[in-house]
Amino acid sequence: MNYRERVADALRAALIAGQLLPGEVHSAPALAARFGVSATPVREAMLDLVREGLVTALPNKGFRITEVTERQLDEYLHIRALIEIPTVTALTSAADPSALEALRPVADEIVTTAASGDLIGYVEADRRFHLALLALAGNGHLVEVVGDLRKRSRLYGLTALVERGLLEDSAEEHHELLDALLAGDEEAVREVMTRHLGHVRDLWAK
Repeated sequence: MNYRERVADALRAALIAGQLLPGEVHSAPALAARFGVSATPVREAMLDLVREGLVTALPNKGFRITEVTERQLDEYLHIRALIEIPTVTALTSAADPSALEALRPVADEIVTTAASGDLIGYVEADRRFHLALLALAGNGHLVEVVGDLRKRSRLYGLTALVERGLLEDSAEEHHELLDALLAGDEEAVREVMTRHLGHVRDLWAK
């Protein structure tokens, strides 16, 4: 992954976590100063986000964060649930245990970023974990579709969860999921995935 891609990932995570809010207009130099990077990769990264429909370019002004309706968020989550719950549940018998265990450090990172209140780090680690888990099913297009849906999510409730000391509980679900997969407990995997995705529109979104 090159520098511009890393900057784009950080900007997407900030947008998802609500650190860049709908309707706001940001210039590339202002964002660069905020994130401690140079303006050129930020400008290039924001153009990537324009192509993805996440921001709109405003000539001589900067970039406006795209509005997302509650209905759109519900629709994105519905599609994710249709894809992710059965796919991950099927990994109970199909995935190589060593491949699952290799995701443990990412699950640790999710817990660490939750504990420290690093929302951008949390969202990015959560994305890597879930897309890597889905990749074990061997369907690259499926991973691409879910990755796109995740970019369009909005998890504005994460800040409140950090302030209340509750985000770590959600973070620990990643370890719970890995443990259930490694134990071959299909019902537990389905339950954890259903509960975990439910947070996207209750705990994490409000």
